[in-house]
Parts: sequence; C-alpha cells; structure tokens
Amino acid sequence: MRETLVEFNDVHTYFYTEAGTVKAVNGVSYKINKGQTVGIVGESGCGKSVTAMSLMRLIAEPQGQIVKGSIKFEDKDVTKLSDSEMMKIRGNDISMIFQEPMTSLNPVFTVGNQIMEAIMLHQKLDKKKAREKAIEMIKLVGIPRSEAIVDAYPHELSGGMRQRIMIAMALSCNPKLLIADEPTTALDVTIQAQILDLMRDIKEKTNTSIMLITHDLGVVAEMADYVIVMYAGKVIEEGSVFDIFKDPLHPYTKGLLKSKPVVNQEMDRLYSIPGQVPNPIGMKDSCYFNERCPHAMEICKTKIPQLKNEDGEHRVACFLYDQGVK
Repeated sequence: MRETLVEFNDVHTYFYTEAGTVKAVNGVSYKINKGQTVGIVGESGCGKSVTAMSLMRLIAEPQGQIVKGSIKFEDKDVTKLSDSEMMKIRGNDISMIFQEPMTSLNPVFTVGNQIMEAIMLHQKLDKKKAREKAIEMIKLVGIPRSEAIVDAYPHELSGGMRQRIMIAMALSCNPKLLIADEPTTALDVTIQAQILDLMRDIKEKTNTSIMLITHDLGVVAEMADYVIVMYAGKVIEEGSVFDIFKDPLHPYTKGLLKSKPVVNQEMDRLYSIPGQVPNPIGMKDSCYFNERCPHAMEICKTKIPQLKNEDGEHRVACFLYDQGVK
C-alpha cells in the first residue's frame, strides 16, 4: 500500500455572487498517494482547478469559501492552518504550474529573479546561492544557455521555454506535490510532448507526486497512474488509468472517450456529448448529468448518485449500476 500524501474529504467550495451561490466543488473526496500521478479530467467549469486552488488555499475570500470538508496534506488539515503556516507549505512542499505560461510570469522581472524569489524565501539561501540554484533549475528543465537565460525577461522567451521556466519555478524547492494545471495548453504538439517527457523524467528522478489537471485524455493516458473524472463539481468516476480507458462505467466518461478522434479510423462526424453543462447556480438534488444522459431514468431526476465500488478501486456514481444494468 502506498502512503497517502493528500486526502480530500467531502470538500465543498462555493462562490457567492449576485446571481446566487455557485457550488464549484460540491462534495469531492479522493486521495493522492506519494509518488503517484493522478489525472483530474472533465469539461471546463467542472471544478478541477478550484479543487487545486482549495488545496493551495488560494480561494479569494469572502466571495469564495471552503464551506465544508477537510483537505489533509501529510495529516495536516490545510483548511485549519493559519496564513503563516500555509505560506511555509505553499511553494515549498506543494507547488503549482498555473495555466497560461504567457501570462503567469511577471513581465518586469527576469525569469531568474522569479525563480530565486521562492528559493530565497523557503530555503533561506543568499542571493548568490539562489542564483546558482536558479541556473541549475533552468538546466534541469532542458533549456540551453542557462547562464544567459537566467537574466532574460519573459517576452524574450518562446511559449515552450516559458512553460519550462514555470516548471523550474515549481520544482525549485523540491516539492512533495506538483500541481500541473493544464500544463500543455496553448503549446504546439511537439512542445507538448517535450513538456510531458520532462515532467515524467522529473517524477522518476525525484519521486514527486503530481496532480495533473487537464481535459486532454491523451495526456492523461500517457502520464497518469490514477484518474478522477469530475462533472459539475462532483467526482463521478475514479479508477486506475487502465480501468478508466479499458472499461469506462459512467455514461459521461464513455462520452468523453467516444468524442476523442482515433487514428486510422474514418468517420463522417466526430461524436460530441449532447446538451450543455448545467448552470452551477441553484442545481437541484439530482444526477447533474441526467439531461444529457442517454440512459437517464426517473430516479436520476430526483436523487444524487453516490460513488460506489464496482471493481476494486474502480468507483462510479451512477444509478445504472444500482439497477444492475451496464
């Protein structure tokens, strides 16, 4: 049995707006083990990034709040830590590669200064040692001429190099957990492959756990050990990457896999899941996927399905399996 690093237990994160309460994360529970890569998949707006921001305690209050549940990191509940205690963990034990490398770096500071900031804060190194460590990190992520690049500004680098700098920043304090939020978005295919190879290589060298947030099932198949499928703020299926791709159970997961193009297979039109993601404000007690589901039953409109084990670690929240129908 692997040792648990992070455990989400019935986490609810809400945003309070003039239009009503947005239940962005609505009762999420799952674990990330040490040395494991967990892929979090689902459509935009399903709560993937908000779950990660809740772990990092970066939810903007008072509009956004973690209203219920616990998030344990090495047996510490981060929802109960003070701001100063959280600062020691954030960027040190837990690091995050944010979406959009084009805008995540500060344009008025050199990339070296931005890497050095976290090193000086958490590892208490002086400026000279921190600069040496920054150059070492730039080399680690495969950027040539690191001694020159350390003094470059973000606008002088390509998108792929900026993404590598973001990874260098995230890894500079040897984190136990790396959160990668859409790490290959806005990059061309060849650069995507290089970034994924880099992350896999770093994981093997450092045994860092990775929380990989993406809507790209190809990235998940290549990188993840375990997969969490989210929809409308809830976990609707989870299991090993082999189980999810070989034998998906939830109609939504099946739809996601069916909508991915297959090489060497001709089709007139690519499949898409009908309908729209429900409005997160004022959702009723029901299966949130029921209006888009080809197998919807009456019970789906009046009750919320709970995650249940179907086979070992493979769990699904769907009334089809309560009825013994697959």
